[in-house]
Amino acid sequence: MASTTRRLLLAFAAAGLLTVTACSSSSDTEAGKDNPNLDTAACSAYAAYKGQGLDGKTVSVSTSIRDTEADLLKQSWKAFTDCTGIKIDYAGTSDFEAQLPIKVQGGNAPDIAFIPQPGLLATFAKQGALKPASAATKAEAEKNYSPDWLKYSTVDGKLYGAPLGSNVKSFVWYSPSMFKEKGWAIPTTWDELITLSNTIAATGMKPWCAGIESGGATGWPATDWIEDIVLRDQGPEVYDQWVAHTIPFNDPKIVSATDRAGSILKNPAYVNGGLGDVKSIATTSFQEGGIPITQKKCALHRQASFYANQWPKGTKVAEDGDVFAFYFPAIDPAKGKPVLGGGEFVAAFADRNEVKAFQTYLASADHANSRAKLGNWVSANKGLDIANVSNPIDKKSVEILQDSASVFRFDGSDLMPAAVGAGSFWKGMTDWITGKSTKDTLDYIESSWPK
Repeated sequence: MASTTRRLLLAFAAAGLLTVTACSSSSDTEAGKDNPNLDTAACSAYAAYKGQGLDGKTVSVSTSIRDTEADLLKQSWKAFTDCTGIKIDYAGTSDFEAQLPIKVQGGNAPDIAFIPQPGLLATFAKQGALKPASAATKAEAEKNYSPDWLKYSTVDGKLYGAPLGSNVKSFVWYSPSMFKEKGWAIPTTWDELITLSNTIAATGMKPWCAGIESGGATGWPATDWIEDIVLRDQGPEVYDQWVAHTIPFNDPKIVSATDRAGSILKNPAYVNGGLGDVKSIATTSFQEGGIPITQKKCALHRQASFYANQWPKGTKVAEDGDVFAFYFPAIDPAKGKPVLGGGEFVAAFADRNEVKAFQTYLASADHANSRAKLGNWVSANKGLDIANVSNPIDKKSVEILQDSASVFRFDGSDLMPAAVGAGSFWKGMTDWITGKSTKDTLDYIESSWPK
């Protein structure tokens, strides 16, 4: 870690943080002090922070990342906080997307937010609420992430932060032991997936289980289904047109893809294994949506790589373990092997030196590797050493993200304007699950698109 961190700090200094510090409010440096740990050998990698008076300063962080994932994140930056003395006031909430705009409008924005929706990030940037990334953060971001990833946090030519975690969403979770016991094979095509679903349904088990309840963000897991299937049903070009609204949300192509998703999610013979009827999907938390697999009450659960964190303690995630996942098959192999993914971006509402320092550290390969070593994490950071990724699903995800041949597309609802992506799309999908028709649902969402 030390050698790469030194490179980070050299870049950090070279990119101008020290200059920025010198030009910033004198009270930040004159009133502050250095953490004595910076003089120890253990913190030599952080020597560039000396003289910046960051000790005792606090950076507030708001995010939707909670529970185990939050605990691991806090551990991942422990060396940084121990050495610099910067305190991180971390707050994770299920109502993040609803609360953050209220806090910003009320003048109570956090210093940093981990924003999973580029559309919401763009809204804040255009409002002037976000601070453009410092030269040091920009240098780290450009070194460690591809232009494709950085474009999602770039607004009007200005970068507003690097990605943090990433995920691959095109996975179907299953139980290897159940498949072996039943003699089921991993499907490699869409037709095989449906044949398998029918085979399982014929045994009396509802093959699929799902949950889309997520507090104020209820509905988002269903939007992932639609996006993944638009990519497969219509291809990436139509996906891009849909996300950019150059075709309407209720275009016949999107109706077709939504109905294909409904052929599973709204099929009473297919769902909701171990949980109830079709409508139970709306009231089952996404964290609990796949758990029936471990109880042999369900066989298939489409969910992202990060679902590895949701299995009960002691569950072995491996190809020969209790649970594993296979690639959500393409519908038409001629249209390539589409991959849907997402991630969160580290955006700053304040530009104090301690905020800049933390934002820059989170953009580094050092942080990516520090977090990866703790397990169950994926990042598109090019400096992430795959040897530090222990979970086999995460390894597979990192390989996909670092594979230039993958047809990758970012989560569509996160790219759309916040009023749609974190609003009417979530609500519309919830109403769709509980009985609203595809046409009425898509017409409703289309009518909400900002003029």
